Amino acid sequence: MLEFLPKEVRDGLDAARKRDRKRQARLRVQVGAAIFPVLQLSDDEMQLDASLTPHLRGLVDLYDGARHIAQCLIVASTAENGVLICGFKRSTQVTDGPALDYWRNENAPIALLPKGRA
Repeated sequence: MLEFLPKEVRDGLDAARKRDRKRQARLRVQVGAAIFPVLQLSDDEMQLDASLTPHLRGLVDLYDGARHIAQCLIVASTAENGVLICGFKRSTQVTDGPALDYWRNENAPIALLPKGRA
């Protein structure tokens, strides 16, 4: 239906949609000191504003506000209609503690108390 509108109106609508997505986006990608807002995120790709973002490739950090949530390995990026689509090979979630090398029983005690002296 948008193809029947004049080009200027379509461009204005696209710019307004992009501006609204940037306002709503809490997700951001950090590459070194550079920070770029993420417009949309899925399991194997993310979409960024092509006018603000160079073609990305390699390991990037993904943040939700100030919280570091993942590291993504970007293997390909293409620009379509003002949106940079970055496909990633892997996305590793960031955890608060070290990885466990063994299975932990959920009913195990958290700490052991020493025997009291008499």
